[in-house]
Amino acid sequence: MSFRAAAFSRSCLAMGLVTALGGHAAQAADPAPAPVPAAASTAPLRLPGEGRNMPDSFADLAAKLLPAVVNVSTTEMVRPGEDDDDGDDGDSTPQVPNFPEGSPFEKFFHDFMNRQDTPNAPPRKMQALGSGFIIDPSGVIVTNNHVVRHADQITITLQDNTVLKARLLGHDDRTDLAVLKVDSPKPLPAVPFGDSDHARVGDWVLAIGNPFGLSGTVTAGIVSSRGRNIEQGPYDDFIQTDAPINKGNSGGPLFNLSGEVIGINTAIFSPSGGSIGIGFSIPSAEAQGIIDQLRHHGRVTRGWIGVRIQDVTQEIADGLGLKSPHGALIAGVEPKGPAAVAHLQTGDVIQSLNGKDIDGRALPRLVAELAGGSVAHLGIWRKGQQMNVAITIGALPEEKTDKADGAAAPAKKPAQGSMAITGMGFTVGEIDDIARQKYNMAEGQKGVLVTGVTDDSPAAERGLRPGDVVTEVQQSAVNTPADLRRQLDAARAQHRKTVLFLVQNSDGLRWVPFPLPDGTGH
Repeated sequence: MSFRAAAFSRSCLAMGLVTALGGHAAQAADPAPAPVPAAASTAPLRLPGEGRNMPDSFADLAAKLLPAVVNVSTTEMVRPGEDDDDGDDGDSTPQVPNFPEGSPFEKFFHDFMNRQDTPNAPPRKMQALGSGFIIDPSGVIVTNNHVVRHADQITITLQDNTVLKARLLGHDDRTDLAVLKVDSPKPLPAVPFGDSDHARVGDWVLAIGNPFGLSGTVTAGIVSSRGRNIEQGPYDDFIQTDAPINKGNSGGPLFNLSGEVIGINTAIFSPSGGSIGIGFSIPSAEAQGIIDQLRHHGRVTRGWIGVRIQDVTQEIADGLGLKSPHGALIAGVEPKGPAAVAHLQTGDVIQSLNGKDIDGRALPRLVAELAGGSVAHLGIWRKGQQMNVAITIGALPEEKTDKADGAAAPAKKPAQGSMAITGMGFTVGEIDDIARQKYNMAEGQKGVLVTGVTDDSPAAERGLRPGDVVTEVQQSAVNTPADLRRQLDAARAQHRKTVLFLVQNSDGLRWVPFPLPDGTGH
């Protein structure tokens, strides 16, 4: 199952779902027996009165909000060989009609299409449509980054059909937000932000935008869920709604019944690009800080503590001796980063941030919202003890590509014998110079090398591969197969059901839980 942005996509946004019912309609069944009356002692469930908080019409609210919602039109010149897969809200690639095979018309259209992709073909003009909304009467507009990220020219159309040129103030890839500015001779209608944290599942919401280029379209629905992670970025925390959202709605606002923006519509789940009642919006509580930075600085700075983390699963909790799967497990600490300065360690479990309980998925987003230089307080679980650690928040560094320092040194030591880990499905050996060269390891790499993985084994199911390095077992360093054997024996003596390996590969460090087998290895 995959998700894509609701606008600027040239194909359906996700794989479709099949219906649960098929074939002929079910035959009529015998009438169900009458329900048994509830016991007199059972208190009846009291529900709100019929029609409570349900408006007779959204007309007055829509009339008030529509002038602040705009059409965002972009133009991009695509040169031969450039990837234009982002496309617009409709399929911008011309389609060849189904002419009879071998007919002159078929040859003409195929020749025409082939000429478009030749190196000497002239650039093509791509146009796309999205949505946006005005947040300041001076002409500040919010939309999605994917609507405008490749645009050579951006045009805004107001509800009264006024057309204005827009310039990009700033954009953020990680949250898919962008801020535009237009110059208008008069103040423009604007809408305020609301607090998305107060939006509850079941609350009424309105979405306004330009689905399929149909400007000024209003749809209504409810908040279907909160805190959705659709694997679009490191800070996913979407509001899910059944208010119909289609291609072209991207960047448009999601309103509560007070006329406040509580979300920015950004993605849909659909078999065809049309709404099936599953749309996603960036919560205003997350977006406001990003928008303010883009508006005033053109870019976003985020808080950073320099750790690699993963969620605490039940297996991991069992391996650590935690009573419940709660918190973010540190799988690696960045050298000289804020966490290293605060003496955080691999294997620590961060359970709270400034007194608020967290999990592995929420921690990056919450830390990113903190200002660099501020001091935060982390609730840490370390080897059975609760601790409170003060940490100074750093600024998230720019992404960089690590390069190898050079060719590995020539092999000096012979390869060591392997040891099979019975019941887990992999073998290990010592790291020698041959292994360093084969797997491009750093000269000082410590740990035990995974030399083989059996198909369909627990190790294969957990993603272990030859060349991975086990650096710790149960939070104790291992440098030889004998070290690993001793740690497994110790875990068995403690009657543990799960044992944790800290595994390093080209992607970094991660904790891998294994059911503890009866035998250790040989």
